[in-house]
Amino acid sequence: MPAGFHCLIAAQFASALADNALLIVMIALLDERGHPAWWAPLLKLVFTLAYVLLAPLVGPLADSGPKARLMAWMNALKMLGLGMILAGIHPLLGFAVVGVAAAAYAPAKYGLITELVGPTQLVRANAWIEVSVVLAALAGTVLGGGLVSETWRAGALATRGMDLLAGAGLPPTRLALSLLLLWAVYLLAGLLNLGVPASGARYPGGRLQLGSDFWRAQCTLWRDADGGLSLAVTTLFWGVGATLQFAVLRWAIDVLGLSLSQGAYLQAVVAVGVVLGAAVAGRLVGIGAARRMLPLGVLLGGCIALAALSTGLGMAICMLALVGLVGGLLVVPLNALLQHRGHQLLTAGRSIAVQGFNENLSVLLMLSGYAAMLAWRVPIVPLMVGFGLGIGALVGWLWWRSRR
Repeated sequence: MPAGFHCLIAAQFASALADNALLIVMIALLDERGHPAWWAPLLKLVFTLAYVLLAPLVGPLADSGPKARLMAWMNALKMLGLGMILAGIHPLLGFAVVGVAAAAYAPAKYGLITELVGPTQLVRANAWIEVSVVLAALAGTVLGGGLVSETWRAGALATRGMDLLAGAGLPPTRLALSLLLLWAVYLLAGLLNLGVPASGARYPGGRLQLGSDFWRAQCTLWRDADGGLSLAVTTLFWGVGATLQFAVLRWAIDVLGLSLSQGAYLQAVVAVGVVLGAAVAGRLVGIGAARRMLPLGVLLGGCIALAALSTGLGMAICMLALVGLVGGLLVVPLNALLQHRGHQLLTAGRSIAVQGFNENLSVLLMLSGYAAMLAWRVPIVPLMVGFGLGIGALVGWLWWRSRR
């Protein structure tokens, strides 16, 4: 890996760690301020919505200058969002600011990888980044859980943080120290970004072209044989992953009789499987073999359906680990292929913005469909079975179409 690559991974890990921990802390803050429980999903909505609405802007923005510098500025914007929350501004508004920063951070991060690393190392580089993303999600959830625990909030340090806010004339909260610690993690991420060297890549046209330029980029990538195929699979994968995150929790409670915290451990099993699959793909699969991984998408759908039919904890753990393993093996090579083709056809930032728009739109649509099914009282087992079989059929059709 080139100089500065591991510093980029460390910066991305720290920033994503704080993002995931902050979501847990925000849920606790809403509860502390007396907001109803249905406000909690709105946090995910305002965060993800920024990726979709700002997609035409963030790609050209990432290409307009050194990407590591932009990432450092976006961590500063996240710190501003936390400052707004500490100042008593509504948590949803402050978290939306963090979402805006994260939306601009993503194309800069992935675009910089394609500029620093050649095609032969792109799958391996993507394995590094996906492993760091999943590990940050795991560690962030654990960190967030600790920062909202009753033991922590009742401790002397948390009380001191609340007193500091009150002394500054700000609304006191027992989560003040938790927010300040996450503020420091964002600061660390920004400092790490300063250690990432500029790639030297420059793109013609310094002005930000929006609207028609973004949709031309969409058409260019979707119409390309390799680009369109890999974009379809990764878009499907991330929508599946976000929906499965909630479905596994509901399934663990309804079918296995587990508590919410125990169900979260099953989510961790899937994440560990993704890490292992990504690591194996990074070592053994080249970018030229990405298309040959499509049959794993059919297997992934079947594994989801079989996992839903599991009635014992041991079998459930094995099947969910297999779901994660197959998913990691599938998405890392195809993600690398998508970045490679996007960099060739468009620019690094614009191609990642197109990818982010489609993947996050998929997340919003699939989560909305899942919520509608629950509202119609569809039992979780047939819902997951149908979900898995539908995913397998869609990837099977893409595989058949690509072979033709």
